[in-house]
Amino acid sequence: QVQLAESGGGLVQAGDSLRLSCIGSGRTFSSYGMAWFRQAPGKERESVASINWSGERTRYADSVKGRFTISRDNAKSTVYLQMNSLKPEDTAIYYCAARPGGVVVYDYWGQGTQVTVSS
Repeated sequence: QVQLAESGGGLVQAGDSLRLSCIGSGRTFSSYGMAWFRQAPGKERESVASINWSGERTRYADSVKGRFTISRDNAKSTVYLQMNSLKPEDTAIYYCAARPGGVVVYDYWGQGTQVTVSS
């Protein structure tokens, strides 16, 4: 139904910015809630940010609030995560996930993209 592909990760210095992109395939992309998760070595996977189908409602983890912004462009079937003021503790593999509206479980996942923040 929906296939997701993340891109935009890389190696940056503390204080730098990155924008992650998640491109979805599937005709129902615009009806899905989307989220970004991340997982660092030795830690549980955590939800970073989520956005509803229309982009009108967003949620953020306290650790990234004020620094990260999730957005979507349904015409391009793409969800973005703008990450500013990056910190070393942001280092993780970032995953894009999708779920139908009103459903708790995220059924579709991308392969992930590595974000590494040095110093």
